[in-house]
Amino acid sequence: MMGAVWSLLGILSGAFIAIQAPINSQLARGLGLPVAAAAFSFLSGAIVLGIIAVAVVRLQGISLDWKAPAPWLFIAGGMLGGFYVTLSTILTPRIGAAALMAFLVAGQLIAGMLVDRFGFLGVAVREISLGRVAGAVLLLAGALLIRLF
Repeated sequence: MMGAVWSLLGILSGAFIAIQAPINSQLARGLGLPVAAAAFSFLSGAIVLGIIAVAVVRLQGISLDWKAPAPWLFIAGGMLGGFYVTLSTILTPRIGAAALMAFLVAGQLIAGMLVDRFGFLGVAVREISLGRVAGAVLLLAGALLIRLF
């Protein structure tokens, strides 16, 4: 039962990404600068998540261990997310939301295969098999079909 719930939440999360790109593109048109739209998108998200984090910490009575993570981890995820939001804001009006989502998924799969292959940041090592390569090629071909036709 919980597996189905997690799967549905994953689908919902993917839908949010597809909806976020045109919202940020519209914000960029209004502001006149895609990177400003990305910055305000991150700022509003940071405020909401900060409020939620404070509430969860207080409700659960836990404290955050600010010294445990490597310092670069505090910046890396946000920096990568900033590039993602900015590029999707720029690309959505140029190639369309469906093509952007297709290329995003293809890029995620290829990067995920490399993360798995090399065990990046403690991820369990999984070899790149012929089936995985074929799946990535088919996904990339699908993305190209969505973009070109």
